Amino acid sequence: MRRSIAGSLALASAGIAATSVALALWLAPLLGSRFLAACIGIGVGLLLSLWLMRRLVRPALSLFRALAGTALSYRDGDFSFGLRWRHDDELGDLVAAHNELGGVLREQRLGLVQRELLLDTMVQNTPVAMLLVAEGGHVVYANLAARRLLNDGRRIEGLAMAALVAAAPAALAEAMDRGGDGLFSVGEGDEEEVYHLARRGFRLNGRPHELVLLRQLTTELRRQEVQTWKKVIRVISHELNNSLAPVASLAHSGAELTRRGQHERLGEIFAMIEERARHLEGFIRGYARFAKLPAPRLEATSWRPLVDRLRSQIEFGIDGPLPEEPMRVDVPQLEQALLNLLKNAHESGTETAGVMLRVRRTPGVLRIDVLDRGTGMSEAVLANALVPFYSTKRSGTGLGLALAREIAEAHGGRISLANRQDGGLQVSLVLPVTEA
Repeated sequence: MRRSIAGSLALASAGIAATSVALALWLAPLLGSRFLAACIGIGVGLLLSLWLMRRLVRPALSLFRALAGTALSYRDGDFSFGLRWRHDDELGDLVAAHNELGGVLREQRLGLVQRELLLDTMVQNTPVAMLLVAEGGHVVYANLAARRLLNDGRRIEGLAMAALVAAAPAALAEAMDRGGDGLFSVGEGDEEEVYHLARRGFRLNGRPHELVLLRQLTTELRRQEVQTWKKVIRVISHELNNSLAPVASLAHSGAELTRRGQHERLGEIFAMIEERARHLEGFIRGYARFAKLPAPRLEATSWRPLVDRLRSQIEFGIDGPLPEEPMRVDVPQLEQALLNLLKNAHESGTETAGVMLRVRRTPGVLRIDVLDRGTGMSEAVLANALVPFYSTKRSGTGLGLALAREIAEAHGGRISLANRQDGGLQVSLVLPVTEA
C-alpha cells in the first residue's frame, strides 16, 4: 500500500498530540494540578516527536548520501551503481527515477564506447596518415600510418609537429610551409612516392586545432597515368592513320599516273596530299599547345576591351550588361578559351544571331556562359566532350573544349556543359573572383 511522507508525518503528529493530551488528562487528578499535568504531557510529546523525527530522517539522510555518491560515480563515468528503497513513497519514486537515469546513461556510455572503438579501429587501420595538432603545435593524436610515416612506427603524441616535419623529407617540409592542400613527391626514379597533403582547422573544446592528412597517391596516379597514355596513344594513332593512309594511297596513285604519263591529275593529287599534311601539322601543333599551357599570370582587366578583341575575330551577341568591376585573370588564356567556345557555338549549326555571351558576377564567383541554338549534344557526347582529342567533327582536333577546361581549372574554376531547354547548348565557365 502506497504511503506518502506527508501523510505519515501527519498521522504520527496526530498520534503524538493525542497521546500527550490523554496523558495530561490522566495525570491531572493524580497530581492535583492541571498545569503540571499539561507540562508533563507536552514534555512527553516533545520526546516522542524527537524520537519519531530521528526514526524518519535517518533513512532519508542515508539515502541522500547514497544519491550524492552515485552522482559522483556518474561524473567519473561509472554507471554500474544502483539504489534500493524499501518504502513505496516519494523517495521511492526518486530512487526509481535515479536508477532509470543510471540505466539510460549506462546504455548510452556502452554505445558510445562501441562507436569510439569502431571509429578508432577504422582510423588506426586507414592508409591515410592522420595527425591532430593542438594550438601549441604539439601532436595530440596520430594513427598508425602517421607513426610509420613520420616516426618509424613509434608514438608521436606529445611531440612537436615542427620537429617531426624537420626530420621528414624536405618535400614534406616545403609542402607544409606553403600552407593549404597540395601534392609533393618523396624519392626519385622508381622509388618516387607521391603524397597529397590536406590541412583543416577547427575548434575543439573552444581551442583551435588542425587536422593534417597525408595520403599516398602513387598507385592511383600511376594507374591514371597509364590510362592517360593509352588514351593519348590511341588518339595519336588514329589521327596518324587517318592522315598517312590517304597520303600513301594518293602517292601510289600519283606514281601510277606518272608511269602512265597522265600528268594532268598530279596537281589535284599533290593538293590532297598537302591538305592531309597540313591537317596533321595542325593536330601536332594543337597537341603541343595543350601540353605546354603555362601557369596563368593574373592581371587586372576590364570586360569591354576583352569583348571588343573577341568581336574583331568572331561574331556574337551580348546577353545582358557586362560587369563594371575589373577582374584578375590571365587575359590571353581567357581570350583563347572564350574564342574556342564561340567557334564551337558557330559550328553547332546555329545562326550567327543565336551565339551569345553572358557574364554574371555574384559574391565570390564569376560565371561566363556561351550560348547557342544549335542541335545540342547527346548524353554520350556530353560525357566525353571535355576529354582531350575527343571530337565528333570530321576535321576537328578535340582540343577546343579540353583547352578551355584546362584554362578554367588553372584559374581555380571549372567548366560545365548542358543542353538548353528550347534547343542548343550552354557552356559555362565558373571562375573564382580575385579582386583586381
